[in-house]
Amino acid sequence: MKKLFPSAAKALEGVVADGQLLAVGGFGLCGIPEALIDALRDSGAKNLTVISNNAGVDGFGLGKLLETRQIKKMISSYVGENKEFERQYLAGELELEFTPQGTLAEKLRAGGAGIPAFFTKTGVGTIVADGKELREFDGETYVMERSLVPDVSLVKAWRADQSGNLQFRLTARNFNPAVAMAGKLCIVEVEEVVETGAIDPDQIHLPGIYVHRIVHNAHPEKRIEKRTVTEKAGA
Repeated sequence: MKKLFPSAAKALEGVVADGQLLAVGGFGLCGIPEALIDALRDSGAKNLTVISNNAGVDGFGLGKLLETRQIKKMISSYVGENKEFERQYLAGELELEFTPQGTLAEKLRAGGAGIPAFFTKTGVGTIVADGKELREFDGETYVMERSLVPDVSLVKAWRADQSGNLQFRLTARNFNPAVAMAGKLCIVEVEEVVETGAIDPDQIHLPGIYVHRIVHNAHPEKRIEKRTVTEKAGA
């Protein structure tokens, strides 16, 4: 099965559609599939529900899809650093399913493992548990969380072979393996493509069985988030 596609647009062709549930890898600006996000914007698909730890920043990453109003709902953990996200949410134009970070990771991991739901103490007694089943185990209250199985997963990796076996680089691994495993169809953007067998089996972070399509993006932008500090007067 040929998995390598000539462009991000071709990889999304016939796959993305209005109203889908999508998962996008990355953490902040680290390890986001930027070429695939751009192609998703250009596809014109709308009314999307997007699972991602955060929503990018204004003008980059998923922030581009917010600007074009293609996202109707975010399932996220961290929603700072994006003024357009804030504006749409406060104006009632964007739905948000706010999810604790560890719970979000487990919802994706469980979805990829075929587990439909699980119980966790995280969120009990808060709005996170509103409307969800509560159950007691050993004298402690837990909330039931449903797993996530997106229609399409968009993932960033460092290297892939022709069969889709993946290597991630340092912290850019973050949510990407869980996102890849959870999706019914997984599309991966990589910086390097090598022949099958070129990657040592012990160095493969995610087997190719989870990967359906590959896009080569040799020169990603790789934005870096930096802390900035405002000096106090008289300091």
